Formats: sequence, structure tokens, C-alpha cells
Amino acid sequence: MSKLKVGIIVFLGTNCEQDTKRACEFFGWDTEYIWQNDKIEKNYDIIFIPGGFSYGDHISAGRIAKLSNAIKSLPVGKSLIVGICNGFQILCESKLLPGALIDNQNIKFISKVSEINFQGEGIFLPIAHHQGNYTCQDIVENEILMTYKNNENGSDKSIAGIYDRKNKIIGMMPHPERAIYQELGLTDGRKVFEFVKNQI
Repeated sequence: MSKLKVGIIVFLGTNCEQDTKRACEFFGWDTEYIWQNDKIEKNYDIIFIPGGFSYGDHISAGRIAKLSNAIKSLPVGKSLIVGICNGFQILCESKLLPGALIDNQNIKFISKVSEINFQGEGIFLPIAHHQGNYTCQDIVENEILMTYKNNENGSDKSIAGIYDRKNKIIGMMPHPERAIYQELGLTDGRKVFEFVKNQI
């Protein structure tokens, strides 16, 4: 079987692209960066939109990034698209995923390891966000990918991530790419990346 081909979109202000690339390389995937201004013309199995602060979260998280060539040329329905943290915010701002991510309920930046309900088990993943409070009036159960055990940010239905299976788009606030290597003390992120691989 040939290696998975992965692209990682990088914006001004992105800060998790290297972690995401290392996570993909841990699984042996062929991985490269995509610059924000470039139109996506290559074929990728997976495209990641990593975490960080695209354009410094100016105006609101993800609001400027949605106007980039890379986002406008996303091959929706072809490549599996995975937005992590700021990437999730960008996908919601772009209306590629339903709902919105607003200020956390306590109006504070949250940085901690959170227990996440994922695929029928509890796993531990880092979270780090100020606008991670997911709100959506019409989310349906089969679109919910993961939830917080303790709803730290006030998200509707404790939602931490969603999955539009029809269009092959995943968005999540937790950072599985920071929980891959044993040396960092967490490896539950591997389960999320393995799940992503199985959606190809």
C-alpha cells in the first residue's frame, strides 16, 4: 500500500504545523506544507488545517483565514479535511462546518489536558483556546465526533469535535498532534490519527 499523501496548510500565525507534521510522520505518511496563498492543485488523501492564531485572530478567530486561496480551493468531498483548534474555527467561519466557536464560557484562555469521550472510550488530549465554545442550533448526533467529559468551555452538548461524513470534513478543538510521543507524556492522540487514517 502506498503512503498516505498529506498536506498541512500554514497561515501567518499558525503555530502547530510542525507538531502536526511530526505526528503524520510518526505514522509514516508523506507530508508537506501548503502556504496560505497557494491554490490547492495537488491530490492529497488528507489536508490538515492546524492550530495557532491565523492572522493573529484579528477581528475573530479564523475570519480572515477563510478568505485565503488555500481555503477557497479546498477539495471538499475528495480529500479528507481535518481542522484542529484554529483549523476548526476556520472551517466554521468558512461555513464548511455548521455552527460557530465563540468565547469560552468563563471568558478565559484555557490550556490544560482534558478528558475526552472519543469512540466509546475516555482519552486525554491537550486543549488550548479562548474561542472554543462550540454553539450550533441544529447539530445532529451522528455529526458529533467527540465530547468533553467536563465541559470546560461551555460548548453545546459538551461538543469537542464534529464530523461531516458526507463532505469528509472533521473539526476538533483538542490537539491530538500534541499527544503522540511517549516522551511528552501523552499518547492518546495516536487513536485520533488512527481514526482519521481509517476514514480514507
